[in-house]
Amino acid sequence: ATQHALKKHKLEKVAIIDFDVHHGNGTQEAFASNPQVLYVSVHQYPHYPGTGTIDETGSGAARGSKVNIPLPSGSGDDEYRQVFEQIIAPVTRRFHPELILASAGYDSHWKDRLAMMEVSTTGFAEMVRTIKELADELCEGKIVLALEGGYNLKALATSVKATFDVLLGKNNIEDPIGQPERRWSSPDITSLIETIKEIHNIT
Repeated sequence: ATQHALKKHKLEKVAIIDFDVHHGNGTQEAFASNPQVLYVSVHQYPHYPGTGTIDETGSGAARGSKVNIPLPSGSGDDEYRQVFEQIIAPVTRRFHPELILASAGYDSHWKDRLAMMEVSTTGFAEMVRTIKELADELCEGKIVLALEGGYNLKALATSVKATFDVLLGKNNIEDPIGQPERRWSSPDITSLIETIKEIHNIT
């Protein structure tokens, strides 16, 4: 889709925001040396496929256009909100894309036992709301979301519905599953955020 947008529609800049619980190693590799593509991934680390460390920033002229946010197990709505506000939104604004694509994976939901994250349905809604607001601000609302992971069917269904509700402009998001019964304590990601901001010169 990104290649199509760049070649067929002659776009100069496309941003990919990936919130699947796994690092998008294939996407990153496909555009590792392409400065026209901003790739931002927030994912559980360490976790399959084992890539997505903070020092993977792209190569050659594209160095700095690949931004990895490897979150520890137990990260939930608060941690994702911090990285969206302090890293993802600023780097996307600086890049100023003409189109935003989102790798929309819902496998970091707290009910999804494939991984060890604590995101709620409303947490996903807030991520999508931020992405939608960035698209409205930067590229006339041009946004495409591609469904990726999600292995608890109820969590997947409620999170996808919440995504559609946000895209349709609804403010009241239904969350029949509710907030997590925390399996782990909330991690402190302050130093991680500061290190990533330093690597990518985010003020």
